[in-house]
Amino acid sequence: MRVYHFSETAYPHLPDPKELETVRVVFPNSNYDPVKGADIYNRRLDEWQAADELGLDIMLNEHHQTATCMSSTVVVGLSVLSRITRNARLLVLGYPIGHRPDPLRCAEELSTIDVISRGRLDMGFIKGVPYEFPASNQNPVGVMDRFWESLDFIIKAMTTHDRLFNWEGEYFHYRQVNVWPRVWQQPHPPIWTTTGSTTQARLLGE
Repeated sequence: MRVYHFSETAYPHLPDPKELETVRVVFPNSNYDPVKGADIYNRRLDEWQAADELGLDIMLNEHHQTATCMSSTVVVGLSVLSRITRNARLLVLGYPIGHRPDPLRCAEELSTIDVISRGRLDMGFIKGVPYEFPASNQNPVGVMDRFWESLDFIIKAMTTHDRLFNWEGEYFHYRQVNVWPRVWQQPHPPIWTTTGSTTQARLLGE
């Protein structure tokens, strides 16, 4: 059994909860103190480093425009942890690809993390939560179709080494795909995901 240490890196210094309608998306960042935020980030990094020394694995996730999770650019946390830890598996769950506009960038980011960590990355792909779609300016209609195409592209980009390839999909178009650096783990880092739907579970299993 593997045990993953996880924190959403929430920002706790909020006004009286009775005065809050929400802390997601429309909650203004005037409520954020960068000095306190820096303390939180560095405390979490210290905790994750201690988890690595104690033999635990580490999980990070990504959300946008919310005080409940300051990990809006999870690749930054992964980048730091890939260098300051030695043994822990680094699971990103989730890494939203359903509303990201550039899966090539995703493949490049994750491949780099896998190399720096010397093969300790676990990739947890998700479609993304509905309330964050306005922030990405993406249409929620067809999100699963974009998710599947993005997933297929990322896997192909990570596993194609002997030639360039073109990608002409419904949502994404690329010429001369050639990801540098290539991933450490072969054929690619392990893939995770989540679902609360029996229908989706069947599709994901396939």
